[in-house]
Amino acid sequence: MQDHYYTETPHSAHDERRIALTALGNALTFVTDAGVFSRDGLDRGTEVLLNALPPMAGRVLDLGCGWGAVGVALGKRWPGLEIVMTDINSRAVELARRNLAENGVQATVVQGDGFASVEGCFDAIITNPPIRAGKAVIYGLFAQARERLNPGGALYVVIRKQQGAPSALKYLKEVYAEAETVDRGSGFHVLRARL
Repeated sequence: MQDHYYTETPHSAHDERRIALTALGNALTFVTDAGVFSRDGLDRGTEVLLNALPPMAGRVLDLGCGWGAVGVALGKRWPGLEIVMTDINSRAVELARRNLAENGVQATVVQGDGFASVEGCFDAIITNPPIRAGKAVIYGLFAQARERLNPGGALYVVIRKQQGAPSALKYLKEVYAEAETVDRGSGFHVLRARL
């Protein structure tokens, strides 16, 4: 069976790469590997998502953190954040830990499926969801996120228009008091949902 980036324990041979990129105004260095999402560099959707985020404060969850681009970029830009990062993929979790250390950023990284290993509530939950896992999985994450937001908190999601951004926005409007598209770029929509 072929590994996917949401495979719990990838079996693909390691093929580490070192990449440099600029995110939220900071030059960052990362190690990526086979068996994780977007191993060749920062994907366009995540770039659009990061650039759409307002200034962050408080406790933030990077849901489906992969090799750590979002959590590291946020922590470097706003060092006072309490960041929790989670991914089902054990290889991604290890890379995220290494990349935090590489860039001098503090965060907690846990391995788990969705919210399974995550405790407490957050002021922001940020995700580039695993679209290939299917609508039932990602909509389940959106619904669970609602229960994990502090009052005034927000869920930020990036989805390609052709991969269901309009229907995801419609669903978020059913689950949250407020949901809207806050940015668009290269076919990606950044959605924000609030209680």
